[in-house]
Amino acid sequence: MTDKLISLARRAGQAILSYYREEELTVVRKEDHSPVTGADLASHDIIVQGLKQIEAIPVLSEEAGIPGYEERKTWQRYWLIDPLDGTKEFIKRNGEFTVNIALIKNGEPELGIVYLPTTELTYTGEKTRGSYKIPDHGPGVRIYSGEPDISRALTVTVSRSHALDNLEEKLAEQSITVGKKITAGSSLKFCLVAEGTADIYPRFGPTMEWDTAAGDAVFRYSGRKKERYSPLTYNKPSLKHEDFIIGINQNKQNDHG
Repeated sequence: MTDKLISLARRAGQAILSYYREEELTVVRKEDHSPVTGADLASHDIIVQGLKQIEAIPVLSEEAGIPGYEERKTWQRYWLIDPLDGTKEFIKRNGEFTVNIALIKNGEPELGIVYLPTTELTYTGEKTRGSYKIPDHGPGVRIYSGEPDISRALTVTVSRSHALDNLEEKLAEQSITVGKKITAGSSLKFCLVAEGTADIYPRFGPTMEWDTAAGDAVFRYSGRKKERYSPLTYNKPSLKHEDFIIGINQNKQNDHG
């Protein structure tokens, strides 16, 4: 299944790049004022049609109508997708946008695919296989991460489009010192923690479940001996996440994954 999902994400990525190369992008605003482009919708159509051929279970997408909780709470397994995560980065043409496909089972991501079209790079996380970094042309490598020692200054990955002026202060409240900041767009931030480039990814501000699910899977299954702890859960009555920090189990320190 994973290989089919990687191929599907790459197809969607190629469609996105065809829009990305156009001289002018047509951008419209959704009801929540977030931007959407033709690339978002083209990727959505490709992924939804492709998923039907892989496994015909419900699909929840940022770019489609959201069923009510009364319907969703009956779903034990479903696809959760963000056809173009990082639309703002896409519009700015900085290359840091991704295709996100996740398989959710009983409230947690069982499998996740994060594809970066501009670098032709895929990150995968799967409960039964672990996490991998796979270039389009070449062999994949297993990636690992572990719980950082918060007695030292940490490398923190932060959002390019949602920078927080008082990040250091908010982390200091939790005894975390920032040593270095790595700015990145979209779900790439999860992947940077999963591969050990960054120690943590803190997010103080709203996110939606489709923003995080695929990257969350890549992170969770990057532990050397067991799953990494994630505070995120899925298919909640509200699809919004509260503030979170990925990379630290604040309930149990010194968990080295």
